[in-house]
Amino acid sequence: MDESAIGISGYLTTTPGFGGRLKASPEDFVVNEIPVDLPRSAEGRYTVARIWRRNWETNHLVREISRRLRISRKRIAFAGTKDRRAITTQLFQFDAPGDAVESIRLKDVEILETYRTDRVLEIGDLLGNEFTITVRDIPLSKAEIESRTETIAREVRAAGGFPNFFGVQRFGSVRPITHIVGRHIVRGEFKDAVHAYIANPMEGEGEESAAVRAELETTGDYAAALRAYPDEWGFEKAILNHLVKHPDDYVGALQILPHNLQMMFVHGYQSYLFNRILSGRMRAGFPFHEPVEGDIVLAARADGRPDRNREIPVDFTNLERVAAQCGAGKAFVSALLFGSETKFAAGRPGEIETRVIAEEGLQPEDFIIPEIPRLSSRGARRELLAPVRDLEWEASEGVVTFQFTLTPGCYATCLLREFLKVPMR
Repeated sequence: MDESAIGISGYLTTTPGFGGRLKASPEDFVVNEIPVDLPRSAEGRYTVARIWRRNWETNHLVREISRRLRISRKRIAFAGTKDRRAITTQLFQFDAPGDAVESIRLKDVEILETYRTDRVLEIGDLLGNEFTITVRDIPLSKAEIESRTETIAREVRAAGGFPNFFGVQRFGSVRPITHIVGRHIVRGEFKDAVHAYIANPMEGEGEESAAVRAELETTGDYAAALRAYPDEWGFEKAILNHLVKHPDDYVGALQILPHNLQMMFVHGYQSYLFNRILSGRMRAGFPFHEPVEGDIVLAARADGRPDRNREIPVDFTNLERVAAQCGAGKAFVSALLFGSETKFAAGRPGEIETRVIAEEGLQPEDFIIPEIPRLSSRGARRELLAPVRDLEWEASEGVVTFQFTLTPGCYATCLLREFLKVPMR
């Protein structure tokens, strides 16, 4: 996939990458969530489960578990979505009895632990993620792999991290469309939003998949598509079923989807705009790990993560002091996640943000969506630097395995692209 399609261009590091193959199998991409501490209570309302899974996308796992438990998806919570082609351990919370949760039997899913709590688990309730990732089929000698890896790792450590792009998983690894759907929603183009999701064949998704999507694109026959689409396309089929019963109700069709998936469309578009802004900043030669005049930095919280409610404008009077704070990991340079109430940076950084938003023809009020109010977004600012902790690696012939820890919302593939220098999937 051309990374420019999701707004990404440029690298922090200057050393040539070593190529190779990522995610040759789920075992090559292992993620362990570092959760917040949910207080345990024997009489608590909710059941918390630590779940191990292999090759399950988060939303599809939630859908299947909700069927098995015969409860609404709204009664299942998790702190963050994870890759499908991976082995993942993370917390889920159920408004359901513990013995029912413990009885779940699904292929490649294991309930490791359960307990009760009264606290609600929400999106973002995690401290970070630990990764063990193996890259295979590297067309270089072991000595050359070691040399390049060590040099790139040194560059990343010197910067304190890597460019905090939203990775391809944010947009869809096989069908990177969430931002396209989100763009249509923001513009009030709900039929186009639905078709971008259920039709819209894309290169790389497989001939049979592309063929049935192309047929719908051509004919607009929802009933025929409902019969032709495979059963595992549950979300597409739910939309088609709604449109067969309620022709032209495209707003209602979108609302058939899980709320968190609906939100991912608008957030995906904001993520695309952020990636373009960060790419533009890097092309302009501005650092992303230290401020320049006009920047807005985010103060660090006690746990080291950025506090998006504490914005500090940077000018000539405080530039040196704020730069020292950023260098010490106590503040982070930020860029725009555009919404109805976000504040642009000033100076040259602000010019880059303003240009990207203008090129998309956007106004703040576009992110107020009266047809589906809960999809409205006030926007925010996001740190440009993704800190990486405990970065280690080990190489052998044609293979290198990385271990590292990232803060929530940072993408492992965006670190690995610095080492591979090939488009991520």
